[in-house]
Amino acid sequence: MMIIKIGKAEDNDLVVDDSHVSRHHARLTRDKDGLWILEDLDSTNGTFVNGAQVIRMHVTPKDEIRLGDKYLLSFHNVLKAGNDYSEEFNALKKVYDDYIQAKVKIQSSNQFKTRLLQSLPFALPGIVGVVIGSGSLGKGNPVLLTIGLLITICAPTIGIFLGAKQSAKVPKLLQDLSNQFKIDYVCPKCGTFLGEIPWESLRNRKQCPVPTCKAKWTNDEK
Repeated sequence: MMIIKIGKAEDNDLVVDDSHVSRHHARLTRDKDGLWILEDLDSTNGTFVNGAQVIRMHVTPKDEIRLGDKYLLSFHNVLKAGNDYSEEFNALKKVYDDYIQAKVKIQSSNQFKTRLLQSLPFALPGIVGVVIGSGSLGKGNPVLLTIGLLITICAPTIGIFLGAKQSAKVPKLLQDLSNQFKIDYVCPKCGTFLGEIPWESLRNRKQCPVPTCKAKWTNDEK
């Protein structure tokens, strides 16, 4: 259960700087089912939900909550007062999944292209040899024999060169991907990089391990 006290006094979880808000104005409680309950704490100017004054009722982020005459309560600010960053943390799942998929794609694509570039030229001399050896091109033609010899020598060399050139692109692609990942895959509160630890594993930790942060990554009470 999470309880967030709201008011003008400094001992509240969410301190509101508004002259029409009482020192201890209201309280938001999230029950075991994850539902929010708003309670007015005998405030001077009242608590209102969607324009109607209330004493106690269930509310959702879609409701307009007003304290006193004009202060509109933001659910975003309420959650941050409770150190709840679960919504932002959930968005990191896509960041991690996209990173892993992009990494695998770069590596597998490189392997395929490298093998293709290195192996295909080795097949060319054999094909040329068959053509040259056929009677239609004239047996023992010195020009064709020279061409075949050049292809036999140069084709594998070219293939190896192109394969090496393709492989050389990979480190930079992976480095660029990693650099962006280090920017995006961070604690939504303190900005600490979370490493390449799977999102599901981080979720099981429930909160940021940085002592000065301790942002809540899940809003379950298990």
